[in-house]
Amino acid sequence: MKNLKHIINAILGVSLVCSSVTSFASSAKSTVDERPNILVILTDDMGYADVGFNGSTDIKTPTLDALAEKGTTFTAAYNVHPFCGPSRAGLMTGRYPHKFGSQFNLPRSSRAGGLGIPLEETYISKVLQDAGYFTGAVGKWHLGEKPEFHPNNRGFDEFYGFLNGGHDYFPSKFKAKYDKDVERGFNHAIFGYLKPLERNGKEVEEKEYVTDGLSREAVSFIEKAGEDKKQPFFLYLAYNAPHSPMQAKQEDMAQFPEITDKKRKVYAGMVYAVDRGVKRVVESLKATGQYENTLIVFLSDNGGKPKLGADNAPLRGRKGSAYEGGSRTPMFFHWPKQPISGKIFTHPVSTLDFYPTFAELARATIPEKKKLDGKRLFNHIMSDTNPRGDEMLYFMRHRKGFSEVSGVKNNWKVANISGNKWQLFNLANDIGETKDLSAKYPNMVREMVAELEDWSWTHPQPLWFHIHEEGVQWREMAMPRFHETFKVTN
Repeated sequence: MKNLKHIINAILGVSLVCSSVTSFASSAKSTVDERPNILVILTDDMGYADVGFNGSTDIKTPTLDALAEKGTTFTAAYNVHPFCGPSRAGLMTGRYPHKFGSQFNLPRSSRAGGLGIPLEETYISKVLQDAGYFTGAVGKWHLGEKPEFHPNNRGFDEFYGFLNGGHDYFPSKFKAKYDKDVERGFNHAIFGYLKPLERNGKEVEEKEYVTDGLSREAVSFIEKAGEDKKQPFFLYLAYNAPHSPMQAKQEDMAQFPEITDKKRKVYAGMVYAVDRGVKRVVESLKATGQYENTLIVFLSDNGGKPKLGADNAPLRGRKGSAYEGGSRTPMFFHWPKQPISGKIFTHPVSTLDFYPTFAELARATIPEKKKLDGKRLFNHIMSDTNPRGDEMLYFMRHRKGFSEVSGVKNNWKVANISGNKWQLFNLANDIGETKDLSAKYPNMVREMVAELEDWSWTHPQPLWFHIHEEGVQWREMAMPRFHETFKVTN
């Protein structure tokens, strides 16, 4: 038996405690129809404190809270980047977007400038598709709009949603504006948030509040997958809520009579609509007999924007920041078939880890030349061990003339937000990054900054900029100016 356990550990590439070996090994050796379905539910610009299971006291999210309670919640979960496009690119590729020129959102034009995530980067969706999974993407894409970058050509059998970075929510309003622009003869000048949604490359007329429409399509995909349970599914449900424009249904806002701030009430209604949608999705999983063996992963793509009603407490910073409020996200795994109920995982994890984790659970083959920056998580969840050891997680966003940079190693975080001073925080007892310990531990600062600098040498120049002005500033100011970024002067 001991030899058998060693063999299993060698196959999985990890060392497990005995209880974890028995549970996970049985799953890993199961037949095809017992491989887990994988459902990733991603919200957009949701604040750290805007779901009940992560501390919200005013926004009700009963469905998400119930799933979190019966699953594993992560107290140190991070996105790979503090805003939309690069964050999603990291999730799909399992790599830091900085390493393949995707440090900025795609160009803000009618068709993203014809650009998209390099085709050399194989998505996790393609790996799972090749492993026999039925794959679907519903909602926001934001990874490229030309045919070669389309979801249907990046590993997804089914796609319903929109390709650009956002969308209006009420069809009666955005359709009227769209029709008016068409009458004017506009094509390239039509704002993407107003355009029709699409199904597998063909425009459709959405008639429901968009969040509800996306929930409906997710249910439809699950029902279709349930018709043949011999093929597991992978569904990427990427809600655009609560991203702007701030548009909520009156009945959803009515759930929060105690919220008097108008922005917060609209925001709360948008989050509640997501929770309602997830309830429909869970009900469909149960109705089709797929609930027990579906791994549900929930998170946001980056931090929230307080000026639009979000709450990132107790974190410092917001969407776009290299402080915790930019990339740290509420997250849970829920999988009834595995003993992960009630667990709280405190070690740092990243969306980079989804790629190798999902591939392992699906017993899928990762392309031989595929480079990955993430770790396989599941056995670490079972054994409550740190998947990274002493390895650092890196965060960087470029601004005008300087870059915000930070790195997290275990409980320590080093950060340069202003472009000229490094700070050090102990996140174990100062998650709000209020006490700078750089003067007390100068050698630790120098060591961590040196590691960040090593990472920076792997970055090519950006393949695009969100707006032309960013590109002009980049060249005029000789960015990225890393020779200044990584100086330790304090």
